[in-house]
Amino acid sequence: MSVKRLHSQLRSSQTALNQEPSVFMHRVFVYGSLKRGQPNYPYMTDRSNGKAEFLGTAVTVQKYPLVIATKYNLVFLLNLPGQGKRVHGEIYKVDEKMLKYLDWFEKVPTMYQRTAVELEVKMVDKMADKEEKLSPGSIMEAFVYSTTTYEPDWPSLPTYDNYDCNGDHGLKFVLREDR
Repeated sequence: MSVKRLHSQLRSSQTALNQEPSVFMHRVFVYGSLKRGQPNYPYMTDRSNGKAEFLGTAVTVQKYPLVIATKYNLVFLLNLPGQGKRVHGEIYKVDEKMLKYLDWFEKVPTMYQRTAVELEVKMVDKMADKEEKLSPGSIMEAFVYSTTTYEPDWPSLPTYDNYDCNGDHGLKFVLREDR
């Protein structure tokens, strides 16, 4: 084998080793403290937790109660389809590592559960992956974290269609490290 050919093979082997392996990506819908501009958003952008790419904004097709509860003023989506309001949030494409991190962060299965929800796409990020083929008005599915258990009075709490920790609800969100 010629030295030139050997160098060529070595370069292609090194290139193949340096490429990121293809990973299965999941769509996740966030509606609370993990949205952009909210207190837990930095966890979505921390690459040590995995990869998360913002795809756009959406609203749930069905109504759900989105409530603020506990002494920490946490936001919860109750898995009671048909009640409450259509909930606005953000769609992300996440890798397996980020999905596992989010499961840990949301305390699945004790505090939250991860289920699929139908969404109506509102806005698509111009920089989003073109493979997603999202367009405003289209319907898609994504994972959502809803609470597994809740107090009997939670369904009667005020419901929101769009959560902001600084919203006019006046309930100060308590960061995890401060609880």
